[in-house]
Amino acid sequence: MIDIGVTKLAIIGAIALLVIGPEKLPGLAKTVGTLLGRARRYVADVKSEVSRSMELDELKKMKDTVESAARDVENSIQTSASDFEKSWAETTEQASNAQTGDSYSGFPEYKHPRKKWRVKQGATPRWYKVRTGTRTNALSGAARVARFRPSKVS
Repeated sequence: MIDIGVTKLAIIGAIALLVIGPEKLPGLAKTVGTLLGRARRYVADVKSEVSRSMELDELKKMKDTVESAARDVENSIQTSASDFEKSWAETTEQASNAQTGDSYSGFPEYKHPRKKWRVKQGATPRWYKVRTGTRTNALSGAARVARFRPSKVS
């Protein structure tokens, strides 16, 4: 890089003052300033365009890696699904053979517990519930507080 210090700038300014003259120097400085500003903006635009294109390339690479990973996952799912379908077919075939009476000692047949706890609870007589202390009517929290609140003495 060019190392320009304060002393070098002062020397360049003094030479420009002598060569150009004091009348035209402010206009020339303004023109040089606008040209330098345009050049800086142009360089900044080029840098931002280059960085955008680099980010775009990185995003394309990332997209390709994600797509390849998705394809790999899809392939693995398809293979596991085909394995599952094969094992399901074998299991259902064995189960159907067991139901038809073949010599297969597989899983026991499912039996529903046939619990009717609501019916049993409702079938208990009220006098028995009163004798054993089973609650027949549930109170809300506010109702319970109101029931056991001491009476107001005036």
